Amino acid sequence: MKLISWNVNGLRAVLRRNFLEYLAEERPDVVCLQETRADPGEIEPRWPADYAAFWNPARKKGYAGTAVLTTLRPRRVHPGIGLAEHDDEGRVLTAEFDEYFVVNAYIPNSRRELTRLEYRQQWDSAFLKYLQKLERRKPLIVCGDFNVAHMEIDLAHAKANVGNHGFTPEERAGFSRLVRKGFLDTFREFESGGGHYTWWSPMPGVRERNVGWRIDYVLISKALRPRLRRAFIRADVPGSDHCPVGIELD
Repeated sequence: MKLISWNVNGLRAVLRRNFLEYLAEERPDVVCLQETRADPGEIEPRWPADYAAFWNPARKKGYAGTAVLTTLRPRRVHPGIGLAEHDDEGRVLTAEFDEYFVVNAYIPNSRRELTRLEYRQQWDSAFLKYLQKLERRKPLIVCGDFNVAHMEIDLAHAKANVGNHGFTPEERAGFSRLVRKGFLDTFREFESGGGHYTWWSPMPGVRERNVGWRIDYVLISKALRPRLRRAFIRADVPGSDHCPVGIELD
């Protein structure tokens, strides 16, 4: 099974660019999209007919939102984490398959002035509880835009960004709690080196110089580790300020 996660920064925009070409080349079984910024009725479903689409749009038009495209029919798909204070922005969409859950997440940004850092901490705590509740039933694949670089190796200019949004001690601690609870950062199961990023500022030349951040992840329960064949970052795929990340399972 091949799974792809991608913050598309607007699904309508990436459909006009390269999304369908990328889908045809990559041929994933499950595609988890974040920041779709669209309702289902606003999207012309031009992807192949063997992909079923499931949506969790934000209540606010043109904001956030998640979607899952899959050729593997899930038993059930449900939006949110079951808490009204966290479910208006379409940030989580969970698909249940026979042997695992796929949790597609778009974690809140704490914002440049850290005006949403306190909410982000509340979110991290509630999200972890949600994942632990699911994991009591079967293993998890948790993927998406986590809006945090976990370690210094995960961004190009770590020292200059300490305390900035996306690299605060609080946000990093939230990710560390996921790791301590047994969720594996799949990319780090295969790659220990630096220079591997998933988001770049849209300022001219930044992506070409690879001055980026690794803030998009695929995590798995430890029970799935024996089935993990590889994890990868498609840094050369354009269309968004993020690039796709993915895994393959036996």
